[in-house]
Amino acid sequence: MLKTGKLLRLRRLSLAGDDRHLLVPLDHSVSDGPIVPADKWDDLLRALVAGGADGIIVHKGRASALPPDILKSCALVVHLSASTARSADVHAKVLVADVEEALRLGADAVSVHVNIGSDTEAQQLADLGAVARSCDVWGMPLIAMVYPRGPRIEDPRDPALLAHLANVAADLGADMVKTSVALPIDRMAEVVANSPIPVLAAGGPPDGSDLVEYGAAVMATGCRGLAIGRRIFSAPSPAALVSRLSAVVHGSGNTLSDDMSMTNYSTIVAGVA
Repeated sequence: MLKTGKLLRLRRLSLAGDDRHLLVPLDHSVSDGPIVPADKWDDLLRALVAGGADGIIVHKGRASALPPDILKSCALVVHLSASTARSADVHAKVLVADVEEALRLGADAVSVHVNIGSDTEAQQLADLGAVARSCDVWGMPLIAMVYPRGPRIEDPRDPALLAHLANVAADLGADMVKTSVALPIDRMAEVVANSPIPVLAAGGPPDGSDLVEYGAAVMATGCRGLAIGRRIFSAPSPAALVSRLSAVVHGSGNTLSDDMSMTNYSTIVAGVA
């Protein structure tokens, strides 16, 4: 029964039922501060849902304050990790919620952040393992956000390193891994090929270029979805941008133009950190 519960929740993370995902992280208000004025929060959520986002990622307090009607066609992911940009160690993540809380809030999945290469990597790995154990008990999907960050990382876009991170997530019990995109982008295919679980590409192009073309290039490498926050919620029309990205993720259009092949696009952003 619990396995069935996890399968049902995983199904709700893909509106089209194609096991592809466009997730919009909105946890930045803990790490960096407000992302929109307080009276515009519900409007932002409605715009994301109207645009076709498969899911939003928020902390437990935001989840508890959601008007019930907003997420009628969008999954809820509760983020369990936190830190702030003002911390003595910005790479240190701590657990601030648990799976049982997320269940009571109606979550379809939970997410945990781990920074490999940080000074607190060991504790973050222990936390991921503990959350995975609880997710297994309750039939809750787990998205591991695993990034190469900290003083021991020389090249955070190295495909071999990112493949290692994907395997860390899989081996510790995650159902999906969200991680950085390799550069050049076409080498993200190596990360996907070496990952036992679906890979979600985090963020937008590091050089600030066209987000939709970037998303198409990333999806062409075999990634199972995009998880983009800041470039979406700071856009002039989040709903319109989400709609275009959803078409890319779910295969209904917005592919790269004839003169912008994946290889050429990768060359444009290669070397930009």
